Amino acid sequence: MATTPGRSLHIGPIPRGRAVIALALAAALVAFGLVAAANPPALAADEPAEGADIAQAALANPIRDNGADPWIEYYDGHYYMSTTTWDSTVIMRRATTLAGLKTATDTVVWDDSGTASRCCSHWAPEFHRIDGTWYLMYTSGNSQTNFDGQRLHVLRSTGDTPMGPYEFMGTPLPNQWNIDGTYLEANGGLYMMWSEWVGADQSIRIAAMSNPWTVTGTQVTISRPSASWETVGARVNEAPAVLQHEGRTFVTFSASSCNTPDYKLGLLELTGSDPLSTSAWTKTSSPVFQAANGVYGPGHNGFFTSPDGTEHWIVYHGNASSSQGCGNTRQTRVQEFTFNADGTPNFGSPIANGVTFPAPSGE
Repeated sequence: MATTPGRSLHIGPIPRGRAVIALALAAALVAFGLVAAANPPALAADEPAEGADIAQAALANPIRDNGADPWIEYYDGHYYMSTTTWDSTVIMRRATTLAGLKTATDTVVWDDSGTASRCCSHWAPEFHRIDGTWYLMYTSGNSQTNFDGQRLHVLRSTGDTPMGPYEFMGTPLPNQWNIDGTYLEANGGLYMMWSEWVGADQSIRIAAMSNPWTVTGTQVTISRPSASWETVGARVNEAPAVLQHEGRTFVTFSASSCNTPDYKLGLLELTGSDPLSTSAWTKTSSPVFQAANGVYGPGHNGFFTSPDGTEHWIVYHGNASSSQGCGNTRQTRVQEFTFNADGTPNFGSPIANGVTFPAPSGE
C-alpha cells in the first residue's frame, strides 16, 4: 500500500466426472453395508457445511469487499486470509473452500490498541510457516492520520495454525520508515524484504535475518522505480511477494501510486547467487499484471497453491472503478496462473467481476 511520510496515501465448464464417481461409490458402499448413520462432527463457526463445500464447484471475484493488501495460505484443510484493517487490529478468516472465504467470520487475532508506538493504521498482514511455526508480519504506526511512524512488526503463533494465538516478537527495523514486509528463504538463509524510501524513490530492500523477527547486517536496495510504468502518480516499488518454482526465485512488486488506476505488478528474478547483491536481481522491462476487464489498479499480491498442490494461484486487490484509489474500495480477488515455456510466470489479465471460473483443484 503506497504511502508517503508526511503526505497523503498515495474458464471453463465444471467437470461432471467427479459427481458420477461419487454417486457410483456411494451406491457401492450402500450395497456392501458400509454406510452407517452417524452424527456429523461439529463445525467451527467460520466453516461452511460439508454439503456446501461439495456443491461449490466454481467461484467468482471479488472474494472480499474492503479487502486491500490480501494474503491467503492453504494449510491443513483450510484457506486462511487476512487483509488490511486500517485500525489497531489484525484479522483472520478461514474456510474449507476458497469461495467460503467470502462469508467466513473475521476473527481478531491481534490488537495493538494499548500500545502507542504501533496502535494505528494496520496494513498488509502476511503469515508464513517457517521451520514449522507460523509468523505474522504486519505494518502499523503511531497515528491514524500521519503515516511517518509506520514500521513492520512480527508476531509468532503459539498454536498450530495461522489463527494463533500470537505473541509479539519484535520490530525488525525500529529506527526507519518501512512497510510491506515479506520473507525470502534462499540458499539456506532467511531474508526480509520490504519497501522503504531511498531518496525520492519508494524502493524494494532486503536484509539477512538471524531469526524471523531480527534483521542483521547490511540493508540493500534491489529495485528502485525508474521506468515510466513504475512512476505513474508517484515513484513507487512496494509489496514484494516471493514466488519460487522449479529452482528459480521470482519476486513480484507493486509499481506506481495506488491512488491511480495504473497501480500494477512488476517482476524481479534472482539471477545471481547472492540475494544481498543488487546485481543478482534482474527486473523485467514491462509490467506483468495490470488493469484490464474492468479491474483497476491490480496489485499488492500474494501466492498460494490449490489443496492438491497442482495449481498456482495469485491473490491481489483491485478497484472496480478508475476513479477509486488507495482506500477501502479495493476488493480481494483471486485467480489461477501458469508458467511460460521459458519458466517465467504468466499471470494473464485480471478476471472481471462476476465471471465464474473453476475452484482450485482438490476442493
